[in-house]
Amino acid sequence: MTIKLKRAYEPAAKADGLRILVERLWPRGLTKEKAAVDEWFKEVAPTPELRKWYGHDPAKWPEFRRRYAAELKANRGEVERLRARIGKGPVTFVYAAKDELRNGAVVLKDFLERRS
Repeated sequence: MTIKLKRAYEPAAKADGLRILVERLWPRGLTKEKAAVDEWFKEVAPTPELRKWYGHDPAKWPEFRRRYAAELKANRGEVERLRARIGKGPVTFVYAAKDELRNGAVVLKDFLERRS
């Protein structure tokens, strides 16, 4: 399974394949047309409590990764629904965070690839 990551504010491309928004909140200032997402899997995104705790603080990144992975393990139904959906060709997880290296989509991609 090949999963690509892309910020919601970057233009969509044919090479993206299936575009799945993996955020709990819709990206600010972005219309549905510009986002060009095919599906929105908000239930696999970090919980509001975890997202607020993390606050995109790089010092909290290792603990955020651990806590979010634990949330994903506890959310088997949604994770398996997502896994079944992405098993058919190229897929791009779309996210809103400014930090391209430390965000929920990075953790989700790693989680799915390690457990495939």
